[in-house]
Amino acid sequence: MASRQLENAEDLHFRVLKILQDNPDLSQRELAQQLGVSNGKLHYCMRALIDKGLVKLGNFASSKHHLGYAYLLTPAGMAKKASMTAAFLKRKMAEYEALQKEIAALQAEVGAEGPRSTFKNSSN
Repeated sequence: MASRQLENAEDLHFRVLKILQDNPDLSQRELAQQLGVSNGKLHYCMRALIDKGLVKLGNFASSKHHLGYAYLLTPAGMAKKASMTAAFLKRKMAEYEALQKEIAALQAEVGAEGPRSTFKNSSN
């Protein structure tokens, strides 16, 4: 179970880095909505990415409001995203291959048994 939680955290970190690379000016609220997670979970994730040095919080000098912030990937963040992309792809390909085998086994099982009806014909 711990490895599944670790995978989920890594997936979230990867997805955050991927989105922020293209949209650094998203707010945490907007990012949380895009990812389908709570604001608190995203905040915790962002703190972890900032603490690891993968993301830094920058601000727009031209902003008249204090809301003009951007989450920027650091060079270490870009390198980590690249390695996470490879690991993510490898894991998803393994899941895909396992699903293909499971589907083939189920199709073979259904084909071997033939279609069954669970309803009895009352006219007999």
